[in-house]
Amino acid sequence: MDDKEPQNVLTRKFSEQEWQALKKFRSILPEIFRTAYDRKAGSDSTPITIWGVVLDPNDTKNPKASVVLMKWLRARNLNVDEAATKMIATLRWRDEFRVENAIEEEFPADVYGKLGGTYGQDNEGRPLMQVHLHHAAVYGDIQRFLRWHVALMEKAIERIDFDTVDGMIEINDYEGIDFKTFDRDPNAKAARDQVKGILEDHYPEFIAGRFFLNMPRPLSWVFWLCGFLIPAETHAKLKVVRRDANATFKALSASISKEQLPQHYGGDATDPW
Repeated sequence: MDDKEPQNVLTRKFSEQEWQALKKFRSILPEIFRTAYDRKAGSDSTPITIWGVVLDPNDTKNPKASVVLMKWLRARNLNVDEAATKMIATLRWRDEFRVENAIEEEFPADVYGKLGGTYGQDNEGRPLMQVHLHHAAVYGDIQRFLRWHVALMEKAIERIDFDTVDGMIEINDYEGIDFKTFDRDPNAKAARDQVKGILEDHYPEFIAGRFFLNMPRPLSWVFWLCGFLIPAETHAKLKVVRRDANATFKALSASISKEQLPQHYGGDATDPW
């Protein structure tokens, strides 16, 4: 690492291998931009802003930019070529999906008003993003639901500083869901699969932890039994909690203070919905 490299809390944790990969990645940013924005003249030298961070191919030594670029590298085990392919796909997708427009869109309050949002933070300062999956009406218009979910992700990322934290905690609440019918709804399944694909493809390394609350006890057992099939690093991020108020509070309060938890989950904070 260059002694003159600007640093923040997160970049100081980079390994020597990560720094080496990052320097190679930075060197091909002009090519990445030119490929992603092939219809824009001068794209290889024009800075872009993504997740509130400026990526400038002319001046790459920016600690926040380093943290953002590292996300693509870590998602591909520091393989620079694969990280570049993934980044190009994300930049193109953001233009095609019109992500910035989705953030500004208004969604019907009767359908989306209590579906989810962001609030509080965990003990490490990572923002909390919550999704309630009980409202069947959202699956009637899958594209609208996808735009709402992307907007929610972007708003949660706005609360990430990329100096001290670079991820969020996702809380999925299944309270009120009848799994006998939920799993048979083709629209619900299609919506879940597409959201999963978008998060995996275009939001690399953002979910630092994920809770699944109010899961039926049999499904909790299935997750436990199948845990050995999931990579250890991924499994450590997942917490499946059965339908029990005490179990929910115990699971959440292990990493989130009562002051940050809504009263609905046994905390002291005002319920956001």
